[in-house]
Amino acid sequence: MRDIAGPLRTVGAVVLDTDGVITDSARLHAQAWKATFDAFLREQPPPSPKDRRPFDTEVDYPAYVDGKSRRDGAAAFLASRGVHADAGTVEAVAVAKDRLYTERLRHGPAVPAYPGTVDLLRALLGGGVLLAAVSASLHARELLARTQVMSLFDAVVDGVDSARLGLAGKPAPDLFLEGARRLGVAPARTAIVEDAVAGVEAGRRGGFGLVVGVDRTPGRTRTAELLRHGADLVVADLGELLVKGAVS
Repeated sequence: MRDIAGPLRTVGAVVLDTDGVITDSARLHAQAWKATFDAFLREQPPPSPKDRRPFDTEVDYPAYVDGKSRRDGAAAFLASRGVHADAGTVEAVAVAKDRLYTERLRHGPAVPAYPGTVDLLRALLGGGVLLAAVSASLHARELLARTQVMSLFDAVVDGVDSARLGLAGKPAPDLFLEGARRLGVAPARTAIVEDAVAGVEAGRRGGFGLVVGVDRTPGRTRTAELLRHGADLVVADLGELLVKGAVS
């Protein structure tokens, strides 16, 4: 069994976000959002010409939709472009995005799990650490099954659970707290792992013992922001947490 780096040696549980942390699926979400928002902006252009520019997956995705529920993400982006949409419009945009994402998940190229994440999960399991995966997505269980990592988790909390339980979306800590509750481990003894600003904020608000940020961008351009919003440390790949001294 590979050794686990210092920060995770004392925790009893780890709760991980799914898209962009466990699986390389954040890009599918970003692409589906782009297609949906670009169509909306063409069909219902905002009053100001500057707000009609296409959705930018590198700028708009992390700023407005990453880590949030579909409805919250849709509302946040539209508001950023001067569109104060009613509930029906927000719902229509959210449904359109979900349809595109589902088509790409089921009929596009296979989505892989990150090898470094899988290595870390297996090492944690070998060390007796309990694991949960959480996601605001309705399709998280399907995604984890398709990437063949479902068996590594003791608990999963997804968008279906969130809706049923009335959990608030990130940056509220509800998803992570529910994951820790299902594992039977107090937040203070639980680490969370997130790649979104809203997610690390949720970890800090939830009183978790360790908040690990993941920044997979070229040049690690989001590291400072993740640290500023509550991450205790940030890695480019979770495999770094198997190598002593490789975290920042």
